[in-house]
Amino acid sequence: MIPDQLLKIMEKDGVVAIATVGPDGPHLVNTWNSYLKISPDGRLLIPAGYMHKTEANIKHNPHVLITLGSSKIAGLHGPGAGYLIKGQGRFMTSGPDFDFMKEKFSWLRATLTVTIESANQTW
Repeated sequence: MIPDQLLKIMEKDGVVAIATVGPDGPHLVNTWNSYLKISPDGRLLIPAGYMHKTEANIKHNPHVLITLGSSKIAGLHGPGAGYLIKGQGRFMTSGPDFDFMKEKFSWLRATLTVTIESANQTW
């Protein structure tokens, strides 16, 4: 289940960091909070325009760490809230998740789907 506060953060301006690990070590890529969508079954959907290294890393090791936050949402100790999401990633280039995201982001080449294992507030 996705915490309500995390859904609110996804509606605000902010940057998302996606961490993967491949044969060459860790790699980070960024996107925007507002680009994240939730599938009907609770998976995180992320449009991928490039993310070629991220895709290669996920083929090697599907574990992903994602952080996002917003200064516009109240956090644990005042203004600003952030989350750490841990999950398993997979790139899709066809199918319902891809089609749904392609309607919203005409420029995407793939959809990164993340099965969320945990979503914990960090601040």
